[in-house]
Amino acid sequence: MASGRSVAGVNGRGDGSLNGEPAVKRPREAVQLDASLRNHKEPQNKVTVVLGAQWGDEGKGKVVDVLAMDADIVCRCQGGNNAGHTVVVDSVEYDFHLLPSGVLNKKAVSFIGNGVVIHLPGLFDEAEKNLRKGKGLQGWEERLKISDRAHIVFNFHQAADGIQEQQRQQQEGKNLGTTKKGIGPAYSSKAARNGLRVCDLVSDFKVFEDKFQKLAEHFQTMYPNLNVDIEGELEQLKGFAERLRPLVTDGVYFMHKALTGPSKKILVEGANAALLDIDFGTYPFVTSSNCTVGGVCTGLGVPPSYVGRVYGVVKAYTTRVGVGAFPTEQDNEVGELLQSRGREFGVTTGRKRRCGWLDLILVRYAHMVNGFSAIALTKLDILDTLPEIKVGVAYKVDGEPLPSFPANMDVLTRVVVDYETLPGWCCSTEAARSFQDLPPQAQAYIRFIEDFLQVPVKWVGVGKSRESMIKLF
Repeated sequence: MASGRSVAGVNGRGDGSLNGEPAVKRPREAVQLDASLRNHKEPQNKVTVVLGAQWGDEGKGKVVDVLAMDADIVCRCQGGNNAGHTVVVDSVEYDFHLLPSGVLNKKAVSFIGNGVVIHLPGLFDEAEKNLRKGKGLQGWEERLKISDRAHIVFNFHQAADGIQEQQRQQQEGKNLGTTKKGIGPAYSSKAARNGLRVCDLVSDFKVFEDKFQKLAEHFQTMYPNLNVDIEGELEQLKGFAERLRPLVTDGVYFMHKALTGPSKKILVEGANAALLDIDFGTYPFVTSSNCTVGGVCTGLGVPPSYVGRVYGVVKAYTTRVGVGAFPTEQDNEVGELLQSRGREFGVTTGRKRRCGWLDLILVRYAHMVNGFSAIALTKLDILDTLPEIKVGVAYKVDGEPLPSFPANMDVLTRVVVDYETLPGWCCSTEAARSFQDLPPQAQAYIRFIEDFLQVPVKWVGVGKSRESMIKLF
């Protein structure tokens, strides 16, 4: 064979050899590198993150609302319209599922990142409903950006979600307690790599039609009882594509510009919560995304070095929607009192929430995963009428202490909780606007939580309005 050509390595340079022996390296000419590139610079703009530290419904929306008042960008990074955040502004109660709560700030840009799965009828319906409630959402389309890489939840995903729950009930006598919003099936399509993204919808619609038809047929094969109106849904999606097009942006470039450009306050609103995380939650009774801090990086395209303060939102007691282990649950008068006083019904499903004492083993575990900078303690006022308050401080199984939060749900269901009993305050905290305004017993409750977790409490919620969030430092 003729060998009249130079031997080149895989990278195109003449530094390989025919027999596998390392070639003699030629001295490279000195390359002048800008000295400033070698000096590590701290990012100027970092994202502030608000995450749920329990099983959701902790009041994240209220904390985000307080922080969003002076934010420039407010982001959602995961989940879909299975999330439910309630925000009260000027006595108007707004309910958000897909839209970031920060959309109420007319000076801020709201951004839905690539990690979110979007049901388009749900998105526009949510906006319409909130527009009818008050002026807070006026002009929302001018200040909303959506990542072109976000996956779409279709109506058949939602129908499949319902069928799956039905099958679980029939086969095992227990379901997962999903919201039936199609979130799990949409993330399944994403992982199976046959999902469709926002960029597909706003590009060539004929190509999108073909992919949609294949995906719908795939679901019909899996679920023979599934009725899919392919033509009807495509017609609906075509209309949404036109409304969506002006909102769509390259999410990675958008976040990069925001992080590396002029000074900006960037806020990330977590949906769901740590114990619902697909990896770290009480599996399988979890959601289908990472609702812990790692989901911020993958769901927005943000490098870890740009993650700043991480605030964990903790309800002053514990609630859970649907099924699954719940060690501190109070299936008694205490649970009923917390349920009725706290108006514990799911924002998304309207389901009654199960209630129990604050579980600090669970919150400490959430802190291990997320590294909270500080805590926002919400709904303290719900405890106002209790003469004594219990706090879960240790787990035991068969009389033996558990060193950590168990991964196995069969173990968690057998847990016996050790409680610390603290005195109640038996008076209203709703008018308190500073830490000093709180009764001494309420102050002691907050300090006990700080001491156990070794994390400071930065806010305390004593009511529904913005003014009811007491800032401690």
